[in-house]
Amino acid sequence: MSVDDKERSSSSAEQNAARGFGPGAGRGLLGGRGPGPGGPGRGGPMGLMPGEKARDFGGSLLSLKRYLSSHLALIAASLVLSAGSTVFAVLSPVLLGRITTNVFGGPDFQLIAKSILVLSILYGLSSLLNWLQAFIMSGISMKVSYSLRRDLEAKLHRLPLSYFDNRARGDILSVLTNDVDTVTQTLNQSLSQIISSVAMLSGILIMMAAISIPMTLASAIVLPLSLVFVKFIVSKSQPYFRKQQESIAALNGHVQEMYSCHSVVLAFGGESAAVKTFESHNRDLHASAWKSQFFSGLMMPVLGGIANIGYVVIALVGGFLAVRGLLSVGNIQAFVQYVRQFNQPIAQAANISNVLQSMAAAAERIFAFLGEAEEESGGGTAFPRGSVKGSVEFDDVRFSYVPGKPVIRGFSARVEPGMKVAIVGPTGAGKTTMVKLLMRFYPVESGSISVDGLDARRLDRRDLRSAFGMVLQDTWLYRGSIRENIRYGRLDAGDEEVVEAASCAQADHFIRSLPGGYDFVINEDATNISRGEKQLLTIARAILADPPILILDEATSSVDSLTEVLIQKAMDALMSGRTSFVIAHRLSTIKNADLVLVMKDGDVVEQGTHDSLLRKRGLYSELYESQFEPEEAPRS
Repeated sequence: MSVDDKERSSSSAEQNAARGFGPGAGRGLLGGRGPGPGGPGRGGPMGLMPGEKARDFGGSLLSLKRYLSSHLALIAASLVLSAGSTVFAVLSPVLLGRITTNVFGGPDFQLIAKSILVLSILYGLSSLLNWLQAFIMSGISMKVSYSLRRDLEAKLHRLPLSYFDNRARGDILSVLTNDVDTVTQTLNQSLSQIISSVAMLSGILIMMAAISIPMTLASAIVLPLSLVFVKFIVSKSQPYFRKQQESIAALNGHVQEMYSCHSVVLAFGGESAAVKTFESHNRDLHASAWKSQFFSGLMMPVLGGIANIGYVVIALVGGFLAVRGLLSVGNIQAFVQYVRQFNQPIAQAANISNVLQSMAAAAERIFAFLGEAEEESGGGTAFPRGSVKGSVEFDDVRFSYVPGKPVIRGFSARVEPGMKVAIVGPTGAGKTTMVKLLMRFYPVESGSISVDGLDARRLDRRDLRSAFGMVLQDTWLYRGSIRENIRYGRLDAGDEEVVEAASCAQADHFIRSLPGGYDFVINEDATNISRGEKQLLTIARAILADPPILILDEATSSVDSLTEVLIQKAMDALMSGRTSFVIAHRLSTIKNADLVLVMKDGDVVEQGTHDSLLRKRGLYSELYESQFEPEEAPRS
């Protein structure tokens, strides 16, 4: 990895830590970033949520429309069911009131029995409709989630490598996980909530007006007070909730970091500094959390107090009307029930608006990601793998990650088929960058790279990359059997071919010594086998793939001498008859290279064989001799 690569990686890690993404970051209500009110992953009283606002609320929802367009009929059915369930629930207080009136006027048990039966049917129908609505919306939301994740996954593979250089990994993961969860869960819950709230408010108002206009007007006094207070609480609590989110993300990130590198902290005596940092984050969390919880905790008692004032007013007006004979006791009872129900959708309004804002913000990030510029795919000249001979030519190649800061300056070299080419040089010389340019991970600024006499820029990108096999310093194995990990090089390979590739890679012996042999399961982090064994498996994978051109990037680094010898034998078998590019720091491993390219500051300053470069007494000679003790250094 070049200096530039390392700087970009470090920058991404720093951004990740600063933003609180990745392992240990808080998850909020509906899977959003950070905790919701009331603690991590949970809303506080009344379900309030700070809610990150979208820059373009309407545009975000319109973008989401195409994922919902195929489900419009089911959505409409769900909304009808939700409204129907609410209607049945609204009718219940009237029937209960009639029963009460009947009891006061001399009980008619037959009428009471019929009313109870009707109530049972209404409650049963309401529950059934609620269940059907929830079933339909769950199915729709999961299908939308599936489609979003499918498109996001496909998008990942179409993005250029440069996109990931400037984005924190946690940002991208958050889009694929938290933001998708926020959208789908909001679809599952909030749409039906909106419909049921509107239906309930409308139904309650109609029923209240039908019972008594004067009492309806009296109860309306409570509504403005409730709305004003809800708005006040939301405006006061949201800044503290945001601060709470940030504090929890910082605290969780610190804890995760300290546990992941606990041995390093102990080795360097960093316990006290870690504790101080933890205490600082904890104090910040405490300061914001109690304020946010205090304000959100006011919601229920104050709304309850306002509602009680409304009940007093209603009781006075209702009593007056009852005395005059204008209203029955049962109607007063039903009216009080309606007033109690009326407060519920009002209280939900703040939650729903914030949840919708969060969904819109999440959708905005999702569709911004899906709208990113992609790598050019296809359309180039076909480059069948079977016809690749392996000649490569670099002609005055120039490249820079950041404008004005060139990494490659006028690189030129010609490689014949079957040659073993070693690329060496100090850290940051541009060795790894050359490989990335060769595989078209980045476009060259000027000059050209040709494969078999064809300009790489005009070749089909997928065809070009399929001609290369890679064995990297950082091995990649996934959770699965050794057989499956080797077969990843060519998925249609048989078991005998896998064993043959492992034998050629000098890996068969150690594989058979493991419990289960080729069926031994490598764990998620591949920590149940050694670093050298991992490298042998990646070489076996490359042998199975049988590519015409090979790229070996520091494949023998960080292993002991005996393992290095074993890996070197495997690499020699792998490189036999193939054009190979070897990036190496251990210069003793590339003595038999057909061509050694010595790079410094993006330029090829020397090229030749190992022996000829030593005789020049230039940079290569300095690099080579620096790897030996003075008495061991070769004499020219």
